[in-house]
Amino acid sequence: MKKYRYPILILAVSSMLVYCKTNKQTSQQTASSAATTVAKEEKPAPNAGKSPFIPASETIGKMVIEDGFEVKLVAAEPLVSAPVAMQFDDKARMWVVEMVGYMPDTIGTGEDIPNGNVVILDDKNKDGVYDDRKVVIDSLVLPRAICLIDNGILVAEPTNLWFYELKNDQVVKKTLVDPKYTEGGNVEHQPNGLLRAMDNWIYNAKSDKRYRRVGGKWVIEHTHFRGQWGICQDNYGRLYYNNNSQNLLGDYFPAGLGAWNKNQRGVAGYNEKSVANNKVYPLHPTPGVNRGYMKNVLDDSLRLNEFTAAAAPVIYRGDLFGKNYDFNAFVPEPSANLIKRDFLNEKGYVVKGDIAYKGKEFLASTDERFRPVSLYNAPDGSMFVLDMYRGIIQHKTYLTPYLKDQIGKRDLTQPLSAGRIYKIVPKGTNPKPVTIPDGAQELVKLLGHPNGWVRDRAQQKLIDGKYNQTVPALREAIKQTADPLLAIHALWTLEGLNSLKPEEALSWIRQSAWTFRAQGLYASTAVITPGSYQQFATAFDGIVDSGDTLAAPYIAFLAKSIEKFDQNASRGLLNKLAAKYPNNRYVSDAIISNLQDQEEVFQSAISASVSDQNALINKQLTRVVTAIRNAQGNRNPEMLKKEFPKGEALFTSVCQTCHGADGGGVKSLAPPLNQSEWVTGNKDKLISIVLFGLTGPVKVNGHVYQTPEVSGDMPGIGYDKDMPNEDIAQLLSFIRRSWRNNADKVTTEEVTKVRTKLTGREKAFTEAELNGI
Repeated sequence: MKKYRYPILILAVSSMLVYCKTNKQTSQQTASSAATTVAKEEKPAPNAGKSPFIPASETIGKMVIEDGFEVKLVAAEPLVSAPVAMQFDDKARMWVVEMVGYMPDTIGTGEDIPNGNVVILDDKNKDGVYDDRKVVIDSLVLPRAICLIDNGILVAEPTNLWFYELKNDQVVKKTLVDPKYTEGGNVEHQPNGLLRAMDNWIYNAKSDKRYRRVGGKWVIEHTHFRGQWGICQDNYGRLYYNNNSQNLLGDYFPAGLGAWNKNQRGVAGYNEKSVANNKVYPLHPTPGVNRGYMKNVLDDSLRLNEFTAAAAPVIYRGDLFGKNYDFNAFVPEPSANLIKRDFLNEKGYVVKGDIAYKGKEFLASTDERFRPVSLYNAPDGSMFVLDMYRGIIQHKTYLTPYLKDQIGKRDLTQPLSAGRIYKIVPKGTNPKPVTIPDGAQELVKLLGHPNGWVRDRAQQKLIDGKYNQTVPALREAIKQTADPLLAIHALWTLEGLNSLKPEEALSWIRQSAWTFRAQGLYASTAVITPGSYQQFATAFDGIVDSGDTLAAPYIAFLAKSIEKFDQNASRGLLNKLAAKYPNNRYVSDAIISNLQDQEEVFQSAISASVSDQNALINKQLTRVVTAIRNAQGNRNPEMLKKEFPKGEALFTSVCQTCHGADGGGVKSLAPPLNQSEWVTGNKDKLISIVLFGLTGPVKVNGHVYQTPEVSGDMPGIGYDKDMPNEDIAQLLSFIRRSWRNNADKVTTEEVTKVRTKLTGREKAFTEAELNGI
């Protein structure tokens, strides 16, 4: 175990140690409000100068934060390096994932070296500054997420998800949970997060899987595909996430419902734009973004206009910031060196919001190496910020010559071993962390603590420790309504202890307050059994008759649980809902989520009660039925994989995450490739797009795709000089022959010809340019 005090050492990549003299005061240096912090804005210039490495003791002086708040440095190199994810334990220690191997240079030399770690940082003298480091797991290749659970820790190390059993912070056993945790994708597009949510399941970003440990065995279930980097929840267990160009996305409905119909492309109420406004306000010119040369990426002062690298968000759930922050989201933008604040509002089950300010941010820095990548609620009620602190943030797969040139000219490559962790607190406060006790009754009381992190951790500890002796107290907690958050956590703790009773869930769904009804409806899935399903079917039928519009989508989803025991009762609920809410998109999609391969039969069955073919339920059903018929003409993917092995591998690792495995496109990311004239048409146009990318609106089969329906830019892969022309030819041949596409192959010679012709090109194509080819 190593202890770090004075002086703080800044470790350069050459392994030379540069000493930065400091003391306790500088290590606790703060950035106060914009009214008192002097942060000089750089003047716009055609070519920004070098971006110097700022010592940890000085970097806060480059920040401007909202009035009334300050930033405190709690850890820095060499105590921590390249932090990308973390969790607090019961003692308020930080378990930190260090992705040391990420992009050592502009071509990613040595990314496969096993130099990643999971470390514990501790504040031994309890002064608010972490001073002790212990390596728990080392020799990892690009680790990306962790989750403390039971007697160990889940660790995501592509392609695997591991569970390490621990004793006294040392590994005693290693178990493979999922060998395909990351199937395909590159570092920027692989699953991550491992959020242990209120419903006791573990969810991920950039993934459609969820995990749970039941009876010592790991269960993996399919769920909705969500997000890109980072995932969080609000006080009611709703999930939030984003992608690199979207501020904040989220789920209106419980995470575990509605992902059952493989024929359905998206379900209303999931992957919704919680905040559609993507505008950002950097403090300084930011030419060092990947497509900074393109029109409208930067404004006239060379500052980023909109999110281009939105990272792991957090819904603030602490008890320190005040009432005005009760339902706020914070989203980091590392490429613009800032953290955005969003207001959120709830109306029924719909959550929508907007950016908190125009013309400024909650926190912004003039230090270009300030790279906030993940935000967290903390045991002391503050918000913690993980800063990779480095020059290169863009992965090599999509690195343009423009950005590579910026990195070289401005010495942004080194050093690479830095990393900072900050916490944000109200100005002048010195909050102390809540530590989680072992006492059963104390843990139950903490389920009602005003800090959401404390409530979550108390729930998890009660479940992990199998505190069955608390069941009577938990039953009492769910009966009271004065403290809804205590009741909700008690409900899900009972569920996690396998002690929730059907009559308790039924009692909740009869509550007048929607807060309780919503939780009771979702919790019902755990207690609908052969002995109770009739009671629930009757209750659900009564809710539909009552005209409870808020509960209607839930009842449609819950029909799936009834179907296991009584198909007629389940179908009766769906028929009644379709007739009562034929134009409600949430109800319609919830109904269809139950109907895999029965969509046409169901549409025929409701033809009398919903005769209007323009009713939304009929339109949605027709869309799904048409997609099914079209898919029947798809080519055999296994044969194509054998014919174009390199092309299939490239598609899976680079293209699939945005365009979908079925080539149908992904909401908020990219348009379809299946039956796209851009794919099956002129080869030179297609080769040009894949080599150098496409920007701006694009028309596919008569529909114009543009932001925010899809990302405004598709990156090219031709910037990578090491990408073989043969592999690109196979990729293009693979997509031209996949699904219902039936175009001729692309040869290596054809790719070589176009690539040679476009030598020196540094920008993406527009549709207008391509139409000139």
